[in-house]
This record gives sequence, structure tokens and C-alpha cells, in this order.
Amino acid sequence: MPKEKPKVNIGTVIRTYRTDRGLSQGDIERRTGLLRCYLSRVENGHTVPSLETLAKIAEAMEITLADFFPTGHTQQDLARQRMLGEMSQDEIRFLGEIKRYSSGLSDGDKKLVLELIRKMAFPQPRRPAPRRPIY
Repeated sequence: MPKEKPKVNIGTVIRTYRTDRGLSQGDIERRTGLLRCYLSRVENGHTVPSLETLAKIAEAMEITLADFFPTGHTQQDLARQRMLGEMSQDEIRFLGEIKRYSSGLSDGDKKLVLELIRKMAFPQPRRPAPRRPIY
């Protein structure tokens, strides 16, 4: 049975994640113990790493092993997934509650809530009350 050529170049995927995170091959080398020349061979498609090695690389980049393999989602789905991955569970839960309670709001009310949140997040410094002259 002929081997099917993989649709994903794992080396390109690894390089993309590494550079997106501002990491060098040397950074991955220090975090995993894998030689920089080996990482270069993987990224250039000359060597295919084992799952154990992929797991080490993923851990060094603070991503999951599954992140290396595309799921057929759109770029927008992937961006949303990355954003959620950077949020804490409390933040995700909070946004879920906002979504649940805001579904019945009018567009005007939604704008009002957003403005309220903006003002709470970035409060304006209070100006001291003007002094009144004493007579």
C-alpha cells in the first residue's frame, strides 16, 4: 500500500508557532534539550519528529500537541480559538454570562453597556471641585 504524502508540513507549522511567539531555535533547544541543528532539519522538512518529540516542542512553546494539526477551521475560527486559549477560565465564564444576559438587549442598550464597561476599565481622573471664594 503506497504511503500518502502528509497534507501538513509539520516543520512549517512548528516554525510558524515558534516565530509567532518570538522564540528562536536556541530558545526551544534550551527548553527541550533538542539540538538546534535537529530543530532546523525538522523545520526545513528534512526530518519528521516523533510524537514524543513533538510533545516536547509543544510544551516548550506552551501550546497543545493538537495545535500542530489543522482541523479544517477557517482563519477566523483559529484566531478565535487562539484568543480563547489566552483567556483564563474566569474570563471565559464571565464572557459567557454577558452573552447569556445580553441576548435580549436592544442595540442601544448593548452600546450603553459597552460604554459603561469602557468607563469602568479606564476611569477618568477626578478633577478637584472648584474652590469657592470665601467672603
